[in-house]
Amino acid sequence: MVDVLSYEWRKRGIKLLSNEDFVRQSLDLNLFFLRIMKEHSFFLEAGFTPVNADLARQADAFKVQFEALLKEVVFIANGFISPDVATSGEVVTDFTLNAEKATTFFTGIQLDTSITMAELSLTKGVQQLNMQTLVQRVADINQRAIALLPGLINLKTIVLDSMLTCRIFTFNYPLLIDHIRREAILFLELLNRLQNRVVIDMARFAFEQEAFWNRIMAEHAKFIRGLLDPTEEALFQTADKFGREFDMLTAEAMAAQTQIALLPQVTRDSLRETVAIRDFKRQGTEGILACKIRSIIIPLLGDHVLREANHYLRLLKIFSTCA
Repeated sequence: MVDVLSYEWRKRGIKLLSNEDFVRQSLDLNLFFLRIMKEHSFFLEAGFTPVNADLARQADAFKVQFEALLKEVVFIANGFISPDVATSGEVVTDFTLNAEKATTFFTGIQLDTSITMAELSLTKGVQQLNMQTLVQRVADINQRAIALLPGLINLKTIVLDSMLTCRIFTFNYPLLIDHIRREAILFLELLNRLQNRVVIDMARFAFEQEAFWNRIMAEHAKFIRGLLDPTEEALFQTADKFGREFDMLTAEAMAAQTQIALLPQVTRDSLRETVAIRDFKRQGTEGILACKIRSIIIPLLGDHVLREANHYLRLLKIFSTCA
């Protein structure tokens, strides 16, 4: 199907990604999002009560499948990921391995830390593979992720609908379920774009991503606020402030979709605030791992939201050079 679509678009004069760009962008995307998806599956699993053991098993099965896909991507990614991705902190951070170990200790749910250890050395060494072979392998991974994602999205939808109609209880906020569902939908959309090989329009992409990720950053701040111990008043106030600021930035990014002249300022403001919330998340993750912050935030969640801020920062830096 992809080859047929690519042929049709070439006939219409639509510019398509080169093989090298397709491979690099696919690996970049999968290294970030496959880990995010496996962790979403973990957060679902950890939040269920014993009466919903069947849902926990389903979530665990998705976690295992996304881990397997991620392991394949990591295996072939050396030398092919973008330098800015390799250094961005969106794939893995200095905290990820310890956060996984602590999270398994607290929950008893297994996480494959060998993937993290492999990712920590991703920038070392260059594999020499035939480009056409690599294109096929990467396209196959993309397609398997595309096939897997609707099931996870459906599980999240079932959980959210069941929570909102009081048919199940979980320790996750309904907004968090909706939040991780939107991220899975975005991943699926981006994978489909890559498989179709069409070069993105950077201005349109910036509109979409800034509206999306500013909302995500706002919700992260609100989750942190809600999971802090009531005695952590200073951290609560800081998180609350970030929530309000990113709500405003979300509205501004949406307004910029119809007023293109607003976008450069929105990008600058978003970049400044995302640096600030990244630093807040980094300090928070470090404090949680050191047992210096009172909260019910699982260590992996702290590292997870830190990596998402790092991902968004990389995008904003790209957008700021294109404005």
